[in-house]
Amino acid sequence: MTKFRKQMLTGLVALAVSAGSFAAYAGGPGWGHGMGPGGEGDPAKFSERMKERMDKRQAELHDKLKLTAAQEPAWKTFTQRMQPGTPPAWGSRAEMDKLSAPERMEKMLALMKDREQRMADHVVAVKDFYAALTPEQQKIFNDEFAAGGHRRFRR
Repeated sequence: MTKFRKQMLTGLVALAVSAGSFAAYAGGPGWGHGMGPGGEGDPAKFSERMKERMDKRQAELHDKLKLTAAQEPAWKTFTQRMQPGTPPAWGSRAEMDKLSAPERMEKMLALMKDREQRMADHVVAVKDFYAALTPEQQKIFNDEFAAGGHRRFRR
């Protein structure tokens, strides 16, 4: 077997293993519920808990920043623009199973593009609000958003 064929075969095997791993993860019990692996619980309750956590975190950040009256409009705009909105629907497991592999991948790509656009909107909101802060407030804001803003959600 030539070197090229060996490399091609190795690449195809790696691709097949990756695709199988992804399919096993994506098709788990939480499929279609927007709740991650496991999917236990009611999606509406999950959304409500997440909204409560976000409201609490925003209130804590507001208190730590000690915003002036002149900064309050920027804060209000920032919090409105950072609202998560309605996540796109994956559809049911049965609906996804009816799609061909290329159709499923196209659907996943569309969902990723939607998430990317929402993230881009959040970046603009953060930049606009950040510009309204004093250097001391910017340091506090930086500390609160350390590690990509996800440090509080790590297990």
